Amino acid sequence: MTKAKVAVLISGRGSNMAALLYAAKAQDCPYEIVLVAANDPAAPGLTLAAAEGIATFGHSHVGMKRAEFDAIIDAELRKAGAQYVALAGYMRLLSPGFVAQWDNRMLNIHPSLLPKYKGLDTHQKALDAGDTHAGCSVHIVTAALDDGPVLGQTPVAILPGDTADTLAARILIAEHQLYSRTLADFVMRERSPQWLLAQVRAHALALPQADETISHGMPCFGITKGKKFAYFSHDHHGDGVIAVIVKTTAPEEQAMLIERDPDLYYRPAYFGNDWVGIRLAGGDTDWDLIAQRLAQSWREVAPRKLTSLIDAADEF
Repeated sequence: MTKAKVAVLISGRGSNMAALLYAAKAQDCPYEIVLVAANDPAAPGLTLAAAEGIATFGHSHVGMKRAEFDAIIDAELRKAGAQYVALAGYMRLLSPGFVAQWDNRMLNIHPSLLPKYKGLDTHQKALDAGDTHAGCSVHIVTAALDDGPVLGQTPVAILPGDTADTLAARILIAEHQLYSRTLADFVMRERSPQWLLAQVRAHALALPQADETISHGMPCFGITKGKKFAYFSHDHHGDGVIAVIVKTTAPEEQAMLIERDPDLYYRPAYFGNDWVGIRLAGGDTDWDLIAQRLAQSWREVAPRKLTSLIDAADEF
């Protein structure tokens, strides 16, 4: 299994970072930590990460504009090959540009049952409100503070006599368990057949006069009442592969693509040499490439009248 590459951003001791790091040591964990970065070079969490053999980066944000500092962090994330970012006690508001760069690939853990109590002092707010339970949430990071879609939550009972500190200590235990489990599920979703089919479907049905049917036991996409231009294959004939199968422009293209990148392209059984399979379950699918190949495949089977209309519209 190719593990997803995750970078963790911290500001202090990094206890949630440590929970993610130690969970990643399990052989069946679907992610690995490739970088721990902090906005304080003296953050204790950096020392722990380094001792565990994880690459670290520390840089003070003091005196820097938010976007300028975020650009430095972004460069380090990309240098480390990170595919996902996990915020773990990172006490910095992020610039909109940075959030956009990691759209739908950055998670945060927050010590409340969102949407309750965004921001700081969450434990005291729960106590003051007389809540029976507090807890923690993992959510996708968006430009709005603590406002992204919630992926997982753990309620924690508030006990008689609880203070903000005693409640925080108990919630922290829940955070350590929730974050690693939710992150693992999140990075695996891009390898699930249902999620992958949904992405292929969205790109395929965006093409003119495209529809979806079932053919040869597979979801397939074609011109309405016309030829097929793509198939979604999931373990077809027991090959163990999740892929989209598209038309090639010429038989020679199939061999060229497979020779150039045999880990990505393959010859699908029973389709002949004018189709090529593109594997999807690696966790790092280039969806721009998939959209391009689907559009090219669509053009191979679309009636000339339809392509002429599209070409004419593109000139304006």
